[in-house]
Amino acid sequence: MPKSKGLIFVISAPSGCGKTSLIKSLLKNTTNLTRSISFTTRPPRKEERKGIDYNFISEGEFKRRLRKGEFLEWSKPFGHYYATPKGFIEKNINRGRDVILSLDVNGTSFFKRNFKNAVSIYILPPSLKALRNRLISRSAEDLKEIGKRLRFASKDISNLKRFDYAVVNDNFNEAVGGLKTILTAERLKVR
Repeated sequence: MPKSKGLIFVISAPSGCGKTSLIKSLLKNTTNLTRSISFTTRPPRKEERKGIDYNFISEGEFKRRLRKGEFLEWSKPFGHYYATPKGFIEKNINRGRDVILSLDVNGTSFFKRNFKNAVSIYILPPSLKALRNRLISRSAEDLKEIGKRLRFASKDISNLKRFDYAVVNDNFNEAVGGLKTILTAERLKVR
């Protein structure tokens, strides 16, 4: 029996765990899956492109869209706003298309409370030491900011039991395989 509404796959992880790369790989190799592109007020990293990685907007524009009700949920981690576009999510799931998005723990909780078709997946680093090395090699932040992100990661990981699934990104191809298995299982689930 075909499903009537699309599923929402919410991926969460500390910065540097590879969630963006994992999502991009899934999108290349999975049918009927689209990515929700979040809005943010933070400046883009050198490798990021507007409208592809994030919708980069000013704080004023963010607040205007928020007042107009254009976001399903929003947060302000590390001093910058992030939000999930309401229209995009609703349009796609109502057409039976699955949506994947990257959110923090609070955003994931919102989707779990408000969408019965939301599936939450937490991406773990192999260790905090490995995560530290990834953040340093990415060199997008200074050591003080990396320290802040590592402290936040430790706290974030303590919420693991709130998720439906966990995938350790120690080997990229194995992590992608684990995510594909989750998507397949959830698509086959009788609801």
